Amino acid sequence: MFGIENYLGFILAAILLNLTPGTDSMYIITRSISQGQTAGFYSVLGITSGILVHTLLASLGLSVLLANSPTAFMLVKYIGAGYLCYLGVKMLMSKQQPLIASSLQGSEKPTSIKPIDHWQIYKQGVLTNTFNPKVALFFLAFFPQFIDSSYAYGMLSFLMLGLTFAVTGFIWCLCLALLASKFGKKLRENPKIESMMNKISGVVFMGLGIKLLTEKG
Repeated sequence: MFGIENYLGFILAAILLNLTPGTDSMYIITRSISQGQTAGFYSVLGITSGILVHTLLASLGLSVLLANSPTAFMLVKYIGAGYLCYLGVKMLMSKQQPLIASSLQGSEKPTSIKPIDHWQIYKQGVLTNTFNPKVALFFLAFFPQFIDSSYAYGMLSFLMLGLTFAVTGFIWCLCLALLASKFGKKLRENPKIESMMNKISGVVFMGLGIKLLTEKG
């Protein structure tokens, strides 16, 4: 089917790989715990969209450029690491906005609450995944093992495998976001703990950026 060999084996492998903790998982968990279920959902959409971007790039053969050009690989790597560090610093420097606590504490006139920018969370998820060159290299190394080399439409095979990987990843990440948001719900009701969680999230993002920067390609 579509030049794909052992499709069931691919699905099982994709599920196992999605269960493996990584940058995407940490992004979703931190957003879900610190900002709630809806923020977690948009972070999942962003990460999944990033996977679809990598799928398209791999099917078009553009990801081969990253594999064959150390300069291109390092450029994307630096951009990705820098962006993660930027998100971390932004969260560390941001002033705490009351999200839940003000309305729960029975104040006569609730303090104006700055709404969470879910579109921004989505975009950050897309960029976090897209500018991780290791995802592109993973697609190039993993997908061809399940594609018939004699099949004339290899691009279609890549697209089908990429969509499958994205769907399995979306389901798992959505479960992750729901669990993390439920865990963080009680914590977010306390403004001091909520502020601390945002700072911790900032440190986590900076750590992920440094980790990506120092990893060998």
